[in-house]
Amino acid sequence: MAIDASPVASVDATQLAGSVASNDMSLMGLFGHADIVGKIIIVSLLLISVLTWAIIFDKIGKVKRLKGKAEYFEEKFWSTGSLDMLYDKIKRPADPMQAIFVAGMKEWRNAQDKGLFVNPVSRATVMQRIDRVLQVTIGREMAMVETWMTFLASVGSVAPFIGLFGTVWGIMHSFIGIAKAQNTSLAVVAPGIAEALLTTAIGLVAAIPATTAFNKFSTEIGRYAARLDNFAGDFIATLSRNLEDPQHIGGSSEAAEGGWRRH
Repeated sequence: MAIDASPVASVDATQLAGSVASNDMSLMGLFGHADIVGKIIIVSLLLISVLTWAIIFDKIGKVKRLKGKAEYFEEKFWSTGSLDMLYDKIKRPADPMQAIFVAGMKEWRNAQDKGLFVNPVSRATVMQRIDRVLQVTIGREMAMVETWMTFLASVGSVAPFIGLFGTVWGIMHSFIGIAKAQNTSLAVVAPGIAEALLTTAIGLVAAIPATTAFNKFSTEIGRYAARLDNFAGDFIATLSRNLEDPQHIGGSSEAAEGGWRRH
């Protein structure tokens, strides 16, 4: 009997070792062992993560370009001797600050062409209208600058819960498999638990950069919006000062020939 028991024990150990070795604990192995729901969640989170990083790199370049163009145009605005000449040089606004300037100058010239600056009451009305146009333009331009910010915020708040759902689903699926196999050894339990936790890890990989980028870009975009508001205020003040000069009240032709006074 002792001789017969040895081969049986040897076979059982070999089978157990083979079953442990067959469990591929690499990332691709865990993904391969996942069911269809787990695979859909993992692939979705990976795609979201790739899109998030694409948005982050695009925003970094865009914010940097906006700052550079704003500094360049502000220098031109304050150094030019004639706003009319500066306006005529702009064929098409290349950034939000230029768009604000063009919108304000367009309203200013329309008022000059209609002779609305002769009457003090109509002057105040025109300046109010120009101020509204500038604010509407700022809102429109900032809406384009803030594109994809809602997506980053959504990823930062939702991705961890998507990963958590995948983890709960994976653990539930693992427990069902354990109950069917009637085996609670670590070799049987570990792969299913690791596979389930993988979705939470991927969810955090997507959420952490999205949240960090959203906070950073929100601050940068907020500062840029304040810069546009300040420019609009300076622009309105400059136009108001030019109204005090009789040379610029009569019409657009006189303004174009005589230039603008900068104070």
